[in-house]
Amino acid sequence: MLENQDNLLHCSTASLREIAIKSGLRRADFAVSLPALRAALAQMDIEELPVLGKHTEQLLTLPPLHKDPFDRMLVAQSMAEPLVLLTNDSALARYWDGVRLV
Repeated sequence: MLENQDNLLHCSTASLREIAIKSGLRRADFAVSLPALRAALAQMDIEELPVLGKHTEQLLTLPPLHKDPFDRMLVAQSMAEPLVLLTNDSALARYWDGVRLV
């Protein structure tokens, strides 16, 4: 999927927000430059996917299978658009068949 140039790739602004929060906490195990990441995403033609009202509404339909609010938003966005969600978190695959483990 990632190597197919016909596929349009997205990065959720929910993920960018999570990165900003963790970076702001100055955790030793988390050193990411958000401006550099955004520049790299743009260079790779990966579009930012903003969190919209319909994504937030989709959260209301999700069963409590996963507690991480950022991950739940990614699932909600993938369902509402719909878009395939690529993740290494097997817990997210329980939500719907649009989640692919990588």
